[in-house]
Amino acid sequence: MLAQEIIRIKRDGHTLARTHLDAFVRGLVDGSWSEGQAAALAMAMFLQGMSRAETVDLTQAMTHSGRVMDWRGADLHGPILDKHSTGGVGDKVSLMLAPIVAACGGVVPMVSGRGLGHTGGTLDKLASIPGYNTAPDVATLHRALRSAGCAIIGQTAELAPADRRLYAIRDVTATVESVPLITASILSKKLAAGLQGLVMDVKVGNGAFADSPAMATILAESLVQVANGAGLPTRAWLTDMNQVLGSSCGNALEVLEALDFLTGRWREPRLLAVTRTLSAELLVMGGLADHATQALQQVDEALHSGRALEQFARMVSALGGPADFCERPGHYLPAAPVQLPVLAPCSGFVADMATRDIGLAVVELGGGRRQARDTIDARVGLSHFVQLGQAVQAGEVLAIVHAADASAAERARQTLLARVHISDQAADLDLAPVMIKLITD
Repeated sequence: MLAQEIIRIKRDGHTLARTHLDAFVRGLVDGSWSEGQAAALAMAMFLQGMSRAETVDLTQAMTHSGRVMDWRGADLHGPILDKHSTGGVGDKVSLMLAPIVAACGGVVPMVSGRGLGHTGGTLDKLASIPGYNTAPDVATLHRALRSAGCAIIGQTAELAPADRRLYAIRDVTATVESVPLITASILSKKLAAGLQGLVMDVKVGNGAFADSPAMATILAESLVQVANGAGLPTRAWLTDMNQVLGSSCGNALEVLEALDFLTGRWREPRLLAVTRTLSAELLVMGGLADHATQALQQVDEALHSGRALEQFARMVSALGGPADFCERPGHYLPAAPVQLPVLAPCSGFVADMATRDIGLAVVELGGGRRQARDTIDARVGLSHFVQLGQAVQAGEVLAIVHAADASAAERARQTLLARVHISDQAADLDLAPVMIKLITD
């Protein structure tokens, strides 16, 4: 069928059949659809919306636009499980969850992304580890999974190639904020990874794409229903993103915090709650635990015994990083030359923070990208970040800026002072729980 006829059907508000969507996806991959035609259909989808069945069909077509991983014969012992986050500030959960689930008997081939806008990317964090290969060949990936039970890598050229082209078109045509297109983009890559279970972490708040519980619920329900409809058992948790998750944001700094978490030196309570809950959800989904209480006990044992730390160390080594990275992270991770404390201007309680702006401050320091070709400075970011509800005294540290030079550090300090609000009344605080709601169907 002609591309313009498929565009016309959706433009006029009608439902696209699977044959229409298959033709669209083929055109994205083989180039028979022009940029203008693909953009026109994306805009029609954005404006007219898509039914659940259409979204399932688009997701499956995009999944099969390239290689679909088949783990049979790979000598892997355990259910193939994964987690995906919609993105936030300081969100380093993947760095701990993957080895925790592996230590409990799961296999986690986690296809992650780079930073987008104000949100940090898991691949950018791992790229701060010297030698770590985020794009291994299949043989290396299989060896890493056999050795460590987990491997956090990037999307290969063979996985869901239609998604890469369509996303690039959406990015420049103001059609990113479409729940069906977001759903198809995320799930096509996860389905292509050959998973048997997926948990979604849908962030909600002023540091998330979904800034309201209603919007986050719509997205979570779409992800769960489409994934289940496409044959991938999926659940989603709505989690709070009205503040930095954990005590740091910035690539090398977040790796250090993840190591502190795995060793037990420091586990920020909200970060611990998210990591434990999502890990336990996967253990139940994978049949590795009978219920949530048992799964949480297994997660705690994997942490306290050091097995999760061991799996992380094996993953780093198997993917080209230093064999002694976990023993000497300070030797390998880059450190910023300037560290500037941000001091509280008054005494009181941390009442709220503009989390998105804080993420953008890290980008301004060089810890994120303004354009796709930008180089990341892994050294920079923020550490020792205060939490909402925390009591502070005048002159107490709200955060420490890690910067490449003094002028950049001062700009970030001024941004933080303007974006973190301190109230003299504890009663003014309106603190949301970090785990908000579970979506199962």
